Amino acid sequence: MPTELTDDTSDEDPEQVVLMPMVLRIERNDPPPRTALLEAAAAAALGVCLDERSKVGGEWHEPVHRWISGRIRKVARRARGSHWAAVQELPGRTFEIGGAEVRAFLPTRVADMPKELTRLQISGSELEVDEPEPRAAGAPVLWLNPDVPMSAGKAAAQVGHATMFLAALLHGSGRDEQLESWFAAGLPCAVRTADARTWEGLHPGGDPGTAWRRDGVAAVRDAGFTEVDPGTVTVLAQWR
Repeated sequence: MPTELTDDTSDEDPEQVVLMPMVLRIERNDPPPRTALLEAAAAAALGVCLDERSKVGGEWHEPVHRWISGRIRKVARRARGSHWAAVQELPGRTFEIGGAEVRAFLPTRVADMPKELTRLQISGSELEVDEPEPRAAGAPVLWLNPDVPMSAGKAAAQVGHATMFLAALLHGSGRDEQLESWFAAGLPCAVRTADARTWEGLHPGGDPGTAWRRDGVAAVRDAGFTEVDPGTVTVLAQWR
């Protein structure tokens, strides 16, 4: 069973990298709550992977299967107004949580990414820290590293990794019924910044397998191409 998720692509031609584009809706005069936006991103990324169209025989199966069988990468861009409306026409899924909207798209080579996506900016996704809404009962918690500041775009990609990893571990441990129930409920999750004590207590250290079996915790370890140092654990995903 895999124990940590890494998106290392250090030996690939950048134009040939296959990644999942994600677009965060951030309107100029009415930006969404940061926490809700990250929770929508976490649901959207996994939502594409678990969609009926991504199953064997479905129209999305080939690109999704090829991507999850290799090195997983995501990139988050921001959009508003007509640019947000335009990307709704591309294959993918939009999730709305607490007034925040994120659309995740079929994985694609960078060289083949449609202009509706390439014209969108990656930078500028800063949002103020907010007071999150109460966590839905039974929802997994995605704990952000308290010592590693990340832009909303970077954090969106990391929590998207986290939900995918939880799904893989649930499937790998024979808990498909729980995974299916989570999907049917809309993939609710709670994104929170851990305090130092929580982070230390849940961090898997050198034994991630035990952390999953004992605490239901999986770690996302970043390759370090943007914003954070290589090998940094950005998110601890806790299944509850």
